Amino acid sequence: MILSALNQYYERLNNDEQGKVPAFGFSEEKISYVLVLSEQGELVDQVPNLTDEKKPKPKLMNVPRPEKRTSGIKPNFLWDKTAYVLGISLPKDKKSEALFELNLPTFEACRKWHLSLLEHSEDKGLKALVIFLQNWQPDNFDGSILTQEILDANVVFQLDGTRQYIHESAEAKRIWGSLLQSDDVKQAMCLITGEQAPISRLHPAIKGVSGGQSSGVSIVSFNKESFESFGKEQGDNAPVSEKAAFAYTTALNYLLRRENDQVINLGDTSVVFWAQAESEQKAKSAEAFFIKGFNPPMPTDDSEVAALGAELEKLVKGRPLAEISPDLDPNTQFFILGLAPNAARLSIRFWLQTDLGHIQRRFAEHFQDLALNRQPWKTAPTVWRIILELIPTRYDSAGNKKKKDINDAPAHLAGELMRSILTGQCYPRAILAQLLSRFRADGDISRLRVAMVKAVLQREQRLLGKEDIAMELDDKNNHPAYLLGRMFALLENIQREALGKDINSTIKDKYFAAASTVPYSVFPRLLTGSNHHLSKIKKLPNENKESGHNRKFDNRQLAEYFENEISKIIIHFKEAQFPKHFSIEEQGRFSIGYYQQKYKPSKKNISNEIDSYDSQGTE
Repeated sequence: MILSALNQYYERLNNDEQGKVPAFGFSEEKISYVLVLSEQGELVDQVPNLTDEKKPKPKLMNVPRPEKRTSGIKPNFLWDKTAYVLGISLPKDKKSEALFELNLPTFEACRKWHLSLLEHSEDKGLKALVIFLQNWQPDNFDGSILTQEILDANVVFQLDGTRQYIHESAEAKRIWGSLLQSDDVKQAMCLITGEQAPISRLHPAIKGVSGGQSSGVSIVSFNKESFESFGKEQGDNAPVSEKAAFAYTTALNYLLRRENDQVINLGDTSVVFWAQAESEQKAKSAEAFFIKGFNPPMPTDDSEVAALGAELEKLVKGRPLAEISPDLDPNTQFFILGLAPNAARLSIRFWLQTDLGHIQRRFAEHFQDLALNRQPWKTAPTVWRIILELIPTRYDSAGNKKKKDINDAPAHLAGELMRSILTGQCYPRAILAQLLSRFRADGDISRLRVAMVKAVLQREQRLLGKEDIAMELDDKNNHPAYLLGRMFALLENIQREALGKDINSTIKDKYFAAASTVPYSVFPRLLTGSNHHLSKIKKLPNENKESGHNRKFDNRQLAEYFENEISKIIIHFKEAQFPKHFSIEEQGRFSIGYYQQKYKPSKKNISNEIDSYDSQGTE
């Protein structure tokens, strides 16, 4: 299914007029330099093939596909690293004072193979290359025009006075084509196309996967006898034709290139995606919609901020796709593949083949699960922004929050979270455990953290067909954990009113961890302490400079309001017998109750009530 879809995507790319992918037998590789030869086989120039960035990078070039070097010496056709083409490389010993070291075995293999293939050619470029290989000696490097920068780089050849590279000539392509059609390759039915064709023994390497080997990795490989069956070796165990293997790996390498905006890297997971629509424009619009939902681009001015915010707001509310963009068609086919490195192989984290309408519904469900009455975001949070909340909050000497480093985040949870969003399955319970651990450790009970706790529990409830968790304070919710979370917030507010809003620490800093896990051991003590605080509030003058408030009502009414609110909660616990232990789910409900009570919206203009009191402060 996956390889078949990638094979079809390659055909679509290959038929594009812009030539987005190379033809069968060729590959896009990073080429750093071009060696220019005269017709007499003399080296006349070294031309860089680098980008114009601050840190120049090699440009991609279509060249004959590389050999897969799992072991041994295997030269590439008409291009390669300097160790093969020139017999020189950087010293392997970094402490060595030598500028370069010789690689004679690789050079001799490259020279011998190319001379056997090209010695009868009449093409001017190929004849010049033959003469160069016959005359070049690796020892000549010091006295040549070559510079130190070329060492270990990939190079190609060009005939002086021509614009075409030597490997692009018709004769070179003919010779390469004959090599691809070797009679030594076994034929069998391809599992992807169903055709009788030469079978690929080793599939081309896949490069660009976050955390994968720089030399490339494989989806299909058999590198141990325990993986083989019926005496078959390597690719014969899962026969895929050379053309199909080339097609799916080329398509995947194309998707993994960042400049194509069709990959999202989340921790150890690389997520590639592509759309199939009636037109190229609709497909591009669908892909842009997807990446905006998970990884919105950084706006450059206020107008872009407003436009992006409006689009994401429609997405959050689950509005029809046509309202977001007229090019978005809910029937557009969409393919999403999550990959993670596993030594020399790739693990398939998830695979989803669906339509754009389904993805939009999943987006809307995700944001609805996150929703709180005090919306926990100004712009819809990305997966990375949510994952950042799992990192401990640290403060500098001035008490300001330090910037979090994404490298400290649990990498595997990013991919798991994205899979839950796309499939509509439960969020990983590990996210809930991490968040609760952070509450206890750093005391940062932020809006987005609580929203994610609520999302984990809300989705589980919804999938089980149970009652949803309210977006705001729910007076009818009699769950013990939720009630005690509310009570803890009230007790903290009482303490703040009695001792002043500028106190260094509150009961949250000292007792939140114990109250949310073993309430039996903490709440009796907290309630006793609150009685002293309530007595102090009643004795405070109405213009209370100590608390920082100046109210029209007196503090005795305020104390009675607090007493009444606590009584409404404690009545649900027989003889004030509190639970001895809370499960992880109950700890989540405790934190939601705490947050919603502490930051509940104020009630205004209600006569004869103190409910207008709003002590939530700021987060």
